[in-house]
Amino acid sequence: MLDVNGTDLFCERRGAGEPLLMIQGMAGHSLHWGEPFLCALEGDFELILYDHRGLGRSAPSDDPFTIADLAGDAAALLDALGIDSAHVLGISMGGMVAQELVLTAPERVRTLTLGATYAGGPDARFTDEAVVNELAGAILSGDPDRKVRTGWGFNVSPDFAGADGNFEQFSQIAALYPVELPMIFNQLQAIMSHDTSARLADVGVPALVVHGTADQMLAAANGEMVAALIPGARLELLDGVGHLFFWEQPERVAQLICEHVAAARA
Repeated sequence: MLDVNGTDLFCERRGAGEPLLMIQGMAGHSLHWGEPFLCALEGDFELILYDHRGLGRSAPSDDPFTIADLAGDAAALLDALGIDSAHVLGISMGGMVAQELVLTAPERVRTLTLGATYAGGPDARFTDEAVVNELAGAILSGDPDRKVRTGWGFNVSPDFAGADGNFEQFSQIAALYPVELPMIFNQLQAIMSHDTSARLADVGVPALVVHGTADQMLAAANGEMVAALIPGARLELLDGVGHLFFWEQPERVAQLICEHVAAARA
């Protein structure tokens, strides 16, 4: 546990190599990366895993915040760990945090990988209303199993959702540190205020954008937009893959990140 910007954040370091700061999405904590993905990365990087403020194994907090605040947490976490700069991976809301981090503290970011995220602005596509309504109904129902099952169905592709053992692994992780309703609202409020669309042209580090074409939470058009706005960004669309692309194709995504970093070194 580390004191970061006045709150205690849970942090874990594993693996060997250059540091890779991994920033989770809405309602996600460090265990939500899944062991297959972490194992595919830890031979090439020292993984810096942490839980956002008020979530997972970090200290409880009900105070509202912005995406910029969460980016400040990420920078302060690197300070607390004595790390001047790191490769950065952000997914979904974590991708928004990573965008803000590279724009406000570019010297801290060696390379940038953004997954299943969006930039905000008038051309961005948020989650379809029907999906939002069904998710909201599940969250407000007070039924933990319904909430997890509904979220799972919208976050992965149908084939992956129905394959033996996948939901069981996800539900076990979700049951360990349930996310309370006030935190969901705080994160959603931060997301709705996010807009880096007019600033991404200022990103000067090598950038990789990864998005599944079957993403129901944030359509792949958002990934295409983010990649188009960042100078020289590489776009990788994973055919038929959902929002949790790193669950569905952990080895492939780890390979993409390794190739991205190697190309930046060269």
